[in-house]
Amino acid sequence: MLTGTMEDIQSQHVPDACFIRAPLGAAEVLSCEMADALSCLMVTGAEELVSRVIRVKVQGRANFHFPVTLVVPFCARYRGNYRDVAVKIIDEERRASYVTPATTEGTYGGQRGSFAEVRVYALGLCAVVSRLKRENYTVPRRGLSLKLAMDPRICLNYLPGAFAAPVMAQTKLLPRLLQIQPVDTVLLAAVKSRSDVYYLVASTSPLLYLTHPSSQPLRRPLTVTLPCPPNPERKRDVRGQEKQTEHHHGGRVAPAWDQPASNRVREFGATLKSPKETANELLIVLVSRDKQWSVLEKVTVRNLQNGLVSVELTENFDRLLLVRLLSPLQPPHLTSLAERLEESVGCHAVTVVLQRRRDDPHTALVAAMLSRDLSWELNKLRAQGYGGPLEASSDISMSEGDQLLLRFSGNITSTRSQNNRNDVPHERLTFHTQRTNHLLVQLTEVDPFGNYSSPHYKGAAMFYKVNSVQLEWRGDGAVLMDMKLLGDPVCALSLTLPKKVRSVNRPVTARVKLCEETDSLSDSLLLWLAGELSEEEVAVLVLSLRLRRSVAQLVRLRAGDSLTSQAFHVLATWRRGLPAAPHQLKASQLARCLAKSGRPDLARELLLRQAAATRQGSMT
Repeated sequence: MLTGTMEDIQSQHVPDACFIRAPLGAAEVLSCEMADALSCLMVTGAEELVSRVIRVKVQGRANFHFPVTLVVPFCARYRGNYRDVAVKIIDEERRASYVTPATTEGTYGGQRGSFAEVRVYALGLCAVVSRLKRENYTVPRRGLSLKLAMDPRICLNYLPGAFAAPVMAQTKLLPRLLQIQPVDTVLLAAVKSRSDVYYLVASTSPLLYLTHPSSQPLRRPLTVTLPCPPNPERKRDVRGQEKQTEHHHGGRVAPAWDQPASNRVREFGATLKSPKETANELLIVLVSRDKQWSVLEKVTVRNLQNGLVSVELTENFDRLLLVRLLSPLQPPHLTSLAERLEESVGCHAVTVVLQRRRDDPHTALVAAMLSRDLSWELNKLRAQGYGGPLEASSDISMSEGDQLLLRFSGNITSTRSQNNRNDVPHERLTFHTQRTNHLLVQLTEVDPFGNYSSPHYKGAAMFYKVNSVQLEWRGDGAVLMDMKLLGDPVCALSLTLPKKVRSVNRPVTARVKLCEETDSLSDSLLLWLAGELSEEEVAVLVLSLRLRRSVAQLVRLRAGDSLTSQAFHVLATWRRGLPAAPHQLKASQLARCLAKSGRPDLARELLLRQAAATRQGSMT
C-alpha cells in the first residue's frame, strides 16, 4: 500500500490511499501522491469524478517491469443503469486511456468498500470516473434485434440486409431528460423558463447516441424503440374530467387538422393515433448529424403500449431524440430545444456556502453544494460543529470540472493571498457532482487599524466562475489561459472578523477614575432578556421596536434555530441602530416596548437591573 499526502480537503469520505501490487522491490522506486489540484483536467464530456486524483511515478530512471495492479478507492453516490465506472489514466505525455476495473468491491487495508482494481502498463495521473455506458455490437447480414442491457425498453431492430456487410456499431445513452422526477422537473422548469413556447413540451425520450460506419449507409429501415411517456398532467386529468371534455379543451390550441396529411407529417412530425390521453398530442423526431440538429420530416412513428414509441430510420444519424408536444411548434424552436436540453443535462444548480465555527472565526469553510441537497448538507455541517453565521449565494449553474476562484475585498483577505502581487487568485474550489467540494480558507485582516468605527473587521469574498475548457496544463498544474476570461464575479459573500483586545501598558502614576457611564444595555443584560422571551413575544417585540422585515429575516438566518439567539440578535440589531443618547433613555425606550408587548414585569426588572448597573459603575 502506498499512501499520499493531501493537497486540500476537497475529497472527504474517500481514503487518501491507493494499493499497488508490483514485483518485489517496487516500493523502493515507486512514489504515490495526491494531485487533486488537477481534478478539473481529469474529466471531459459527461464524465464525473468519483475518487481522489493520484499521481504514481517511478523515481529517477529506475528499471521497472509492467504490468502492475492498481487499486483506487472511490465513492459513487449515483450509480444507475446508464453509467458505469472506469479508471482513467493520463500518462506523462498527457494521453488519456480508460481501463475497465476487474472488480469494484473488495477489502483492502482492513476496510471493505468500493475499490477499482485494474492492471496498468503505464503510470501517471489516475482517477476513477463515472461515465455513460457504451454498448458495442455487430450487425450481421441476417439482421439483428437488440435490447440494450442498460435499458431493456430501448430496442434496435435491423432488418436482414440492412448493411451490405457486417458492421460494428456503438450506442451511448444519456439519461431521460424530462422524466417525472425531482431532478428532471428542475431541468424542465429551467429550460421552459427561457421561452414560453417550451411549455408545449409534454415529455421527451432519452437522448440516444448511435454510431455507424460512415462508409456503410442503411439499405433497409432501422426501427428504434424508445420510451416517451404521455403527458402526465393530462393522464391525471382524464380520469376525473371525462364528462367535461368540451369545457376542458375549449381554450387549447388545436393542431392544424385542416391541412393535408402529407403537410402535417412534413411540418410537425407524426400525429398520434392512440388512446384518449394522447389523442391531441404530437410526436416529433429530432435527429443530429455533424452536431447539427434538425426535424426529421417524412418518418413513420408508432405509439406502442406503456409509453413506448417506435421510429423507422432510413439514414444514419449521430443522435436521436423524440419530443411529445401538446401543440405544434415550429422547427427552429424544436432544434433550439434539443440544443438547450443537451447543454443543460450536464449543468447543475449550485449554492456556494461560507460558514465558520464559533470557536475559530479565522477559519472559513467554503463549500459548493448542489442546491437540491442544500438542507441535507447544511445539517451535516452543523453536526461537524459549524454553527456560526451562514453566508449563502443564489443558484449558480456549474458543470463537472468547473472552478470557483476566490478574490477578497475590503479589510479581510486570506493568508495565501496576503502577499499576492501578481493578482492571481490562489484560493480555488473545483466542482464535482459526486464529491464533497470543500475548501478551508485562513482569514486575516489587511489593516489592523482599519474599520475603527466597527467592532469587527469587514470584507467580502468574491467568486469567479471558470469553465474547465478555459483551463490548460502548465507544468504540473492547471491554470487559466488568460486572466481576462475571469469576467464579473458570480457571487459575493460578506465576511467579518472580530477585533483583538489590545492591552495598553500605562505607567502607574495616579489612580484614574473613568467618568464614562456603564453601558446599561450591555450584552449580558440583553442576553438575560432574550432568555425570558417566548417566540410570540419576540415577534410582537420586533413590531414594537419598528425593525424592518428584511432585518428580522436576516437575523433569523444568521442566528439559526435557537430562539434565545434570535431574540438576542434582534435586541443587538436594535441597539446598533439607536442614535447617540444617554443610556438611561435607551433602557427606558426598551422598557416601554416590552410593556406594549405584554410583558410589564420584564420592563420593571430591566429598569431595576439598569439602575443597579449604573450604581455599580459610579462606585468604581
